[in-house]
Parts: sequence; structure tokens; C-alpha cells
Amino acid sequence: MPRLGVLGWPVAHSRSPAIHNAALAALGMHDWRYQRLPVPPALFDATVRALGGSGFLGANVTIPHKQPALALADRASEIASAIGAANTLTFAPDGTITAENTDAPGLIAALPRSPRGLRALVLGAGGGARAAVWALRQEGAGEVLVWNRTNERAEALARDLDARAVRRPEPADLLVNCTSVGLQAGSAEHTHQGAGEGPLQRSARDDAALNQLGLTFDLVGEYPYVVDMAYRAGPTALLSAARAHHADTVDGLDVLVAQGALSFELWTGRAAPLEVMRRAARAQPVPA
Repeated sequence: MPRLGVLGWPVAHSRSPAIHNAALAALGMHDWRYQRLPVPPALFDATVRALGGSGFLGANVTIPHKQPALALADRASEIASAIGAANTLTFAPDGTITAENTDAPGLIAALPRSPRGLRALVLGAGGGARAAVWALRQEGAGEVLVWNRTNERAEALARDLDARAVRRPEPADLLVNCTSVGLQAGSAEHTHQGAGEGPLQRSARDDAALNQLGLTFDLVGEYPYVVDMAYRAGPTALLSAARAHHADTVDGLDVLVAQGALSFELWTGRAAPLEVMRRAARAQPVPA
């Protein structure tokens, strides 16, 4: 039985199994299975190196493993190498592990318009934020700003990827939240939480949640386009504020499906049934 999975710590509330198993069923691939793989950091390398021999053909990668995933791979795509993080691993019969990053093209596919010429602000400095910054730069964003609670990490990311670190969020055309704010404890997903962001916190609501992002309700109105990589039952505080200001918004499930479809096609060689995957992503409420 060919097996696929998602590696993370935590990973209990991942929607990826529902999304990928629905896609496999829709294509009649009934002998394939996609499962959660909860792996603490200390066991990550040993576990991943054993997966190929256990029948796994591939795995997605979530917190806190995106940068370690790239480091352990035998080969990496140009995209993953340039970003410095991987969210997709493929296991060859000879034991070779190849790293890919579908977070970056998945984000671009989910955007309501091209970022070309736009000024963008990315919140966060982990693996997801690295993918977002790289993708926006590649797609011709006029300027990409990076904010993180720890400014040193924002500065390091900005140096690596030709962006500009800021000490407080500034107005921009596009805002992309790549932090854990907006998630319940244990509900992180691999399209939106970067490696190295630290343990998930139980999310605050409304103004408190916005304050964790360095934002206020009024400041959210400075962003015509808002993407929140986090998702939950109902909109996050950031998306609620953005919609109140009539911004165009994209939630984490849209990005999750977009990047998941690219991983699916890489592993199976089949066109991903996007509508099936979208329905599966939203079929069950995400715990609030």
C-alpha cells in the first residue's frame, strides 16, 4: 500500500489527511493512504530516514521541521534551496530523499491578483514566511517588508531574501500573516507556520490577537489584500478585521489546498482534483 503523510509536532488537527485522502478516492487510488505523522524534533531525522523503507512515497512537512527537512534531504529543488526550507519530501526506492517547497507557488496560486508591483508586508520569520517572501519577490512585488516579534529573525530573513525588515507593521498593498496567531494550540498546518517560530500559543481573540501581530483594527484597514495562513472554525481576528474594512481576503485553507495539490501531483503523477480537495478542506469544522 503506497503511503503518504504529514510530519509535524503538533499535527493532530491537520486537515491534510482529509484533503489528500479525498483526492485519492476521487481518482480511484483506493490502495493509497495519507496519514498524520506526529514526530518531535529529537526524532525527526531518524524517523524521516526510515519512512522510505516503510512504504512511504512522500510526506508534507509542518512546524517545526521545514528547515530541518531541507537540511537532511539528499537533493533539493532550486526553489527549496533558495527559500531555505522545504514542506514536501519525496522518498525514492534507493533511499534518496528529495526536498521541494510548494508553499511558495501555492501562495501565489491562492492570491486574488498578481503581486507584481505591489508593496507587501509579511508577518513572521519561519519557514512559511521565508516561502512567502521568496514567492512575492519572484513574482515581481515592488517591495517586500518583514515583521517579526523578534526583530533579529526578521532582519536575518530579509538579508537572505532581499527584503526589508521593519520594527513595526507598515501600510502596504498586501498583508500576509505567516505566524501562529489565529490558531488554537495544536492546530498548526504546514502551509502557514514557519520552522523556528516556537511553541504554539493559545490564540487571543479580536484586539488582543491583532496586537500580537503588531496591528490594530484601524491599521488593518491600510491593507487592501490580506492573506492569513492560519485557519480555524470561522474567520481569524485578522480576517474579520480585514473584511470589516472591505479588503479582499484569502484564508489558510485556500493556500493549504493550493500547495497540497502541487505536492499531490508531484507524488502521484496525476492531476489533482482541486474541487474535491477544496470541499474536503471545509467539510468538517476546524476546532475553535
